[in-house]
Amino acid sequence: MKLLNLLNANPKSIYVKYLNCGEMLKGRKNKETQKLVRAIVVLIRNTTWRCGRLERSIVKHLHKRNAWFGKPEMPIKDMLQNFNLTGKKKNEFLDAIRRLERRNIVRILAL
Repeated sequence: MKLLNLLNANPKSIYVKYLNCGEMLKGRKNKETQKLVRAIVVLIRNTTWRCGRLERSIVKHLHKRNAWFGKPEMPIKDMLQNFNLTGKKKNEFLDAIRRLERRNIVRILAL
């Protein structure tokens, strides 16, 4: 029934509905990113096999922190400050952390 209404509707109203859905999805992604920035990353394995340069630097940073009897964990917010990342680089960094979690190299703990 909704499909028939959309076919008979004004093209401008369809475009407005599409924009509203896009804004809702953008808001969800932004909330997920905010939750991720407030989380803590814990190193599980010190392996960088088949990892990119950014993933290697993240694992190396967490491993060095653990080397002298420290904890192998660090808030993502502190890591962003240490790596001096903003804008597009920040998004690439967060994607790299998600890839490391998918490969069971790090674990992300939400606060």
